[in-house]
Amino acid sequence: MYAFARHVDDAGDEADPRDRPRLLEEVDADLRRLYAGQVPRHPVVRGLAATVRQCAVPAEPFHRLVEAGRRDQAVTRYETFGDLLGYCALSANPVGRIVLHVFGAAGGERVPLSDRVCSALQVVEHCQDVGEDYRRGRVYLPGEDLRRYGCTDDDLAGAVTPGPLRRVVALQVARAARLLDAGAPLLASLDGFARAAVAGYVAGGRATVAALERSGHDVLGVAVRPRRARLAAAWLRALLRRG
Repeated sequence: MYAFARHVDDAGDEADPRDRPRLLEEVDADLRRLYAGQVPRHPVVRGLAATVRQCAVPAEPFHRLVEAGRRDQAVTRYETFGDLLGYCALSANPVGRIVLHVFGAAGGERVPLSDRVCSALQVVEHCQDVGEDYRRGRVYLPGEDLRRYGCTDDDLAGAVTPGPLRRVVALQVARAARLLDAGAPLLASLDGFARAAVAGYVAGGRATVAALERSGHDVLGVAVRPRRARLAAAWLRALLRRG
């Protein structure tokens, strides 16, 4: 599963821009072959076959990940936070849905709860990577928020994070924290390794939120990453919580 997601990500981000649409279409076509009972051409897609069969993973989440790669070729900015969440529905939420299927836990209210957690993690990652994303020609901070706080592209390109941009980042981090809290009840519905794994995702998100807050939302001057000890403590708290 990870190899597939990595392959799609590389096809949409690392390949020659002229080749990206073709590479993404080849992955999509291979997925159609897989679900039609044919042999996929690429070994990464062939590698999905056993898990897809044994865990009854539907095709849609995989196709959504490919569509996220296509979206990145055509859309480089998002006007509202709602628009950004629409992108997360393609780039992040499918991963959680696939994981739930692998654990045999994709029923009931778990899917919307998982979507909230995955969207939150994606938003937090965008906050960490503001400078890197801008250098790639993409801005994931909502345009309306940037304008509200008086931010320009020069702020995104700088070596330090000016006050207005910090406030924009703080707003997205707060939104992500609320999404994490809204999705955290997913843990109470899981047991065993599934619970431990999902607790790790939630803990990672919360630890990163805390790291961004401690840094004063300075995302250009330093690489904001949670400390291992804090991450471990956050994982333990998430694991012990009942929702």
